[in-house]
Amino acid sequence: MYRYTEFDRQFVRARAAQYRDQLERHLAGELPDDDFRPLRLQNGWYVQRHAPMLRVAVPYGELSSRQLRQLARIAREHDLRDAGRPSERGGFGHFSTRQNLQFNWIPLARSAEVMDLLAAVDMHGIQTSGNCIRNITTDVLAGIAPDEVVDPRPYCEILRQWSTLHPEFAFLPRKFKIAVTGAAEDRAATDWHDIGLKLQRNDAGEVGFRVAVGGGMGRTPVIASVASEFVPWQQILVFIEAVVRVYNLYGRRDNLYKSRIKILVKAEGQRFFDAVESEFRALLAEPSTPLIPEAELARVAACFRDPAGPEGASATPATTAVTPPAYARWLERNVQPHRLPGLRAVTLSLKRAGLPPGDVTADQMDAAADLAERFSRGELRVSHDQNLLLPWVHESELRALWLAAREDGFATPNIGLLTDMIACPGGDLCALANARSLPIAAAITERFDDLDELHDIGDIDLHISGCINSCGHHHSGHIGILGVDKDGSEWYQVTVAGADGSTLSGAATPGKVIGPSFAADEVPDVIEAVIGTYLRERHAGERFIDAARRLGPLPFRHAADAVRRSTALAT
Repeated sequence: MYRYTEFDRQFVRARAAQYRDQLERHLAGELPDDDFRPLRLQNGWYVQRHAPMLRVAVPYGELSSRQLRQLARIAREHDLRDAGRPSERGGFGHFSTRQNLQFNWIPLARSAEVMDLLAAVDMHGIQTSGNCIRNITTDVLAGIAPDEVVDPRPYCEILRQWSTLHPEFAFLPRKFKIAVTGAAEDRAATDWHDIGLKLQRNDAGEVGFRVAVGGGMGRTPVIASVASEFVPWQQILVFIEAVVRVYNLYGRRDNLYKSRIKILVKAEGQRFFDAVESEFRALLAEPSTPLIPEAELARVAACFRDPAGPEGASATPATTAVTPPAYARWLERNVQPHRLPGLRAVTLSLKRAGLPPGDVTADQMDAAADLAERFSRGELRVSHDQNLLLPWVHESELRALWLAAREDGFATPNIGLLTDMIACPGGDLCALANARSLPIAAAITERFDDLDELHDIGDIDLHISGCINSCGHHHSGHIGILGVDKDGSEWYQVTVAGADGSTLSGAATPGKVIGPSFAADEVPDVIEAVIGTYLRERHAGERFIDAARRLGPLPFRHAADAVRRSTALAT
């Protein structure tokens, strides 16, 4: 993990102190709400449906056990969802698809204290909100994936430092998201981002980036277009600056729904890319334009060396005469290959009955921190799919980890299956949502609670969003569910055959709608009908996404319409 320097720590602590002064002046009536609002947003503090919401930055998803324990403390001591008191359940956090953590019930009066607690463990909420460059995301297997060409984490950290409080890009037309991958498989969904970066090597072995621009979800789903097939790594900040400058200059500020860079790219086409190329060349021609120095890359990269000890890992896991079926399933679903012999990456599932996808209690955060210290050298990762991952697990300790994870509720063997769904907080918490996501997720989890059935169905990405802002990434789900408002009632639109760009999904593409929206109580039946159509029509060994593309949306629409008709007859 990146190790904060004394400069880094002073920077974050000074920011926390600055925020405390702003908050105190606001609470004293000296700083009006209209003036305070942009200041709190720049530090990650929203005011949501029921209470303030804090979004804590987890840069490119890397988290230490020490940091997770501090997040648990914040949840336990400052989450006041129970009538203004600490929750008897210990408070909650919610891991998001941006690899961040959100708290939803911290009173604003306590927010400065929380910022100090975060700063004490090298954390903050800077630029987790506002029209700026947000948290840089990457592959959850960065640095450990067998198919990795170049480790993206040092470049993510350099991007993070460059973009943090960048004076020219603090007030863009709209929020701006960058994702980076360094592997053959795109597990970071880069083509769905404002800028997607893919590390590669040219024929001479030199490292550079394929740069795609203008992807995004929301009201108008768009797949990013390639802006350059190869930008040398030393020049990547200059190229990104050129892209964001052109966007800052020409992006729409008069219409919120047309303000994202995807709209500008779609409207201008080649003229946009010509403008970027012209700005890029002009910047390179300026003597004062800095490239990334070799020494700086080496300094940052040194923070991401393999932890001490993996060379001595056993190449053969400890075994017993009989492997329990539950353990075998967990090995199949929750354990992934590692580039280092004798090691594995292990996913701690945050998808289980009783809690919304991505939610963790304070006690569970402490338990996950314990597992990280015992089995993964004190390091965890937050995944795009709202799970946690232990990146440095010895094969010989897999069984012990499984037993411990099972005790803590993290061992559900459903990674990649239907109940390993993505869901935003929706109308239960978010002021922007049109409909609730969490009851829909709970109903589907309850309906598909048989692990044998889930394993027979196989790999499916199910994504749920409570509104068109698409925080649940419904567009890229093999099955997507979008909450919509109809005359004050909650309804849900269903799509099939969306993809995020991974090997499992194929090329990034938005799903296709399978008819008019459905009432909330119809959605589990609709999903069951969609799955039933797949099971009837699939070829031997054919995955859902492949069958959905082969069949097209019509058979699924007919199945969903039958649910609607049966509901109408019943009423």
